[in-house]
Amino acid sequence: MILTTTENILGYSCKTLGLVQGSTIQSKNMFKDMGSGFKSMVGGELTAYTKMMEEAREQAISRMIARAEKLDADAIICVRFNSASVMQGAAEVMAYGTAVKLEKLS
Repeated sequence: MILTTTENILGYSCKTLGLVQGSTIQSKNMFKDMGSGFKSMVGGELTAYTKMMEEAREQAISRMIARAEKLDADAIICVRFNSASVMQGAAEVMAYGTAVKLEKLS
């Protein structure tokens, strides 16, 4: 599956199949939240949250790809990400884009 943030793929025409998205909501456990709270007082990277968000993005991408595969897509163009806090210590990450069928230009 080709993923791109651009509107087209060089050398191909794109037949639009539809919008696809994948999302997940992630949270860290209470003990890691407490450690991050202390870290936020002194500054620096909150590594537990960085890892959590990386995992959430990967899961959202996987779910988006699965939806595109159900449409028999070859690629997803205009891929974007969105994140939002849904409660203290929990965040939703969404990946979305346009599923397309590719045809090589002659």
